[in-house]
Amino acid sequence: MSEFSHLDNTGKATMVDVSEKTITRRSATARSMVYLPNEVLKQLTNGDLQTKKGSVFQIAIIAGIMAAKKTGDLIPLCHPLGLDNCKIDIQLNDDQEVVIDCTATITAKTGVEMEALVGASIAALTIYDMCKALSHDIVIKETKLIEKTGGKRDFKRA
Repeated sequence: MSEFSHLDNTGKATMVDVSEKTITRRSATARSMVYLPNEVLKQLTNGDLQTKKGSVFQIAIIAGIMAAKKTGDLIPLCHPLGLDNCKIDIQLNDDQEVVIDCTATITAKTGVEMEALVGASIAALTIYDMCKALSHDIVIKETKLIEKTGGKRDFKRA
């Protein structure tokens, strides 16, 4: 009926059966972009924002890693996975936007795209939460898959 992997042949929601898949090393990198207005950027020192609660970027990294580990609890049909690694990198680009890259890796029968996307997204939301007292003009512009390896096919965004 459908080529969607999470629908059975009658159109009902289903978890993908990975029991026959091959175990391979799988990796995925996702990126979230956050626009920070000048009133927030003025608080930037040494490449981070310091608040009474602590370092904004360091707390966002921890939040993103914690979220990636909980993806199976957040996305209904995702398999619960024990990640081999999750790394989040936060930088400012030349347009004064925060670039959050989350890379998740595992050796398993299923990929980690959703874990990378959730990690990047929650890191972005954490930055918003910690900076909203300075401005509500913060914009989480996009979250997208950058690259994935392992499984049926690799993917790399141009």
